[in-house]
Amino acid sequence: MAKLYYRYGAMNSGKTTNLLQVAYNYEERDQKVILLKASIDTKGEDKVVARVGLERKVDYLIDDKDSIIDTIKNDLSSINCILVDEVQFLTENQIFELWVITKKHDIPVIAYGLRTDFKTNTFNGSHGMFRFADEFQELETICRCGEKARFNARIINGKFVNEGSSVAIDGENEISYESLCGKCYLEKVYCYDIEK
Repeated sequence: MAKLYYRYGAMNSGKTTNLLQVAYNYEERDQKVILLKASIDTKGEDKVVARVGLERKVDYLIDDKDSIIDTIKNDLSSINCILVDEVQFLTENQIFELWVITKKHDIPVIAYGLRTDFKTNTFNGSHGMFRFADEFQELETICRCGEKARFNARIINGKFVNEGSSVAIDGENEISYESLCGKCYLEKVYCYDIEK
């Protein structure tokens, strides 16, 4: 029986690079993959874009009102794997549909995304993945201090912030993100003096 895999990590942990490598591996063995991405993720428009410079056009952009099963129904008999980038932006119902696909159609789904937003709140899609995924893998990256980074800090006009909408795309409107360890997150985002 196929599984729903959740590969999550902070920003810069290589999620999209890993996804593109998995797609390459399947296709090198004459296996067909389809690539999905939430349409709310406007970075790269209809492509997934890795920070290392790799990119690939997606097969389907998924809107929050779309049924994934209806969207890909014509592909279900011919695909060997479904890959999802930025899964945190999907709805919980769409995550349920991905899980159903693994059980009903025996097609593995490997989904990549963030665990939490910059305020440490779980996204709807992430929550759904923690409910339905069969296997989990945390992809790791490091904080600038050298420790393991688990948090995504938002920076607007060069300043760390802890308020605002959960969804704001990296690189738009002077917004950027930095992956931080817990200690650096407290110090930079909440101006909390660890030493006191």
